[in-house]
Amino acid sequence: MASIAPTPPMGWNSWDCYGTTVTEAEVLANAEFMAERLLPHGWDTVVVDIAWYDPTARAHGYNADAPLTLDDHGRQLPAPNRFPSAADGQGFAPLAARVHALGLKFGVHLLRGIPRLAVQRGLPVLGTSWTARDAADLDSACAWNPDNHGLDHDHPAAQAYVDSQVAQLASWGVDLLKVDDMLAPYHPREIEALARAIRRSGRDIVLSLSPGTGLSTAHAPHLAAHAQMWRVSDDLWDRWPDVHAQFTRMARWAPHQRPGAWADADMLPLGRIGIRAERGEDRQSRLTADEQRTLLTLWVMSRSPLMMGGDLPTSDPAVIELLATPAVGHVLRCSTGNGELLREPLGDGADAGEVIVWGARSPADDTRYTAVFWTGDRARTCRVPLSSVLGHQAAASAWTARDLWDDDADRLGVAAHGDLLLDVPPHGVRWLALTPSGPPPPPPALR
Repeated sequence: MASIAPTPPMGWNSWDCYGTTVTEAEVLANAEFMAERLLPHGWDTVVVDIAWYDPTARAHGYNADAPLTLDDHGRQLPAPNRFPSAADGQGFAPLAARVHALGLKFGVHLLRGIPRLAVQRGLPVLGTSWTARDAADLDSACAWNPDNHGLDHDHPAAQAYVDSQVAQLASWGVDLLKVDDMLAPYHPREIEALARAIRRSGRDIVLSLSPGTGLSTAHAPHLAAHAQMWRVSDDLWDRWPDVHAQFTRMARWAPHQRPGAWADADMLPLGRIGIRAERGEDRQSRLTADEQRTLLTLWVMSRSPLMMGGDLPTSDPAVIELLATPAVGHVLRCSTGNGELLREPLGDGADAGEVIVWGARSPADDTRYTAVFWTGDRARTCRVPLSSVLGHQAAASAWTARDLWDDDADRLGVAAHGDLLLDVPPHGVRWLALTPSGPPPPPPALR
């Protein structure tokens, strides 16, 4: 529904920095930082990622036969040794209340299915005569996590379990639900069951689906009817090839972006990541400063949700400045007509790369947003015909270009019928707002 997530969500997710191990204190530290430094710029959601119910969670992997914290009906509860406010069956309600008091939204992660431990114990499904064994599909399981069985949606116990699980999350005050192992392979009945349970819960909850390895745009109508966010790739980390691969994916998905239905290019592996994560050791992001700007610009111009993956309080201050750049939240929320306009291979050998141009416009005035990316390993001066960015009629006017990453930079006058001539760093971007600077001059005389 467009009333839920009318613009792409912006927030923080614990996965890239803490993996399965995040604690209540770390969640609150990030929430407080966000409320103070980033909320004015649109960042408003805090998400606790996977395994918050595992008291033995560790970095760099998952635990087989983990002693998951469950209630009497097989539903996950926060592990009290990591989330002390969850003691005595309070769940995430106290933590969610503290996040809400900061003016933020609260999200959690779930894995597709029902806990194996609930099935082993034969726990009853709330409000029914069935047990977890009736709801489970023992032949369906996640390939990379051992916690759950799938659900047997031919048995009504499956929907009853999902309804009870989502109802409990809603009662805690959850605003976003990220559900994993949903799209690769694609599980349409799971998606529909979750959407149905959210409607029945009576709470507006953003449904985010992962991971999107090999996801086709043929699924777009079904996804848009049942979820608000869906990943279009496997996990993305702080490697240039991961960022580069998203150009093609987001060009494919950009025409499908609309209010309440957002293709997600994955979390932002920026700032301090790997603290106790799945991959790599404690580090500041290995992406260069130019690659970080490229990543953020592509995500914004393609209107992907933005979920910061680095620990906010201990990230490089330069990264926080990037996130707080006014154009990031504004263009993400307000632009229209977003899409790739041009992709041209140039050079050869060590000088080879692609010029990739994205465009969008402001619905409020005549402003056009233009991102000129260069994927090569060496800097290049890129010449882009104004008509390729604006169309031949608009290009007949004189325009002024403002650098969106550096608001103090000199404004660049662009002659009518001219070109954009921009110095772009390796793996970098020039991100511009183009505004008309005068009436259209007469067209050039014919010769």
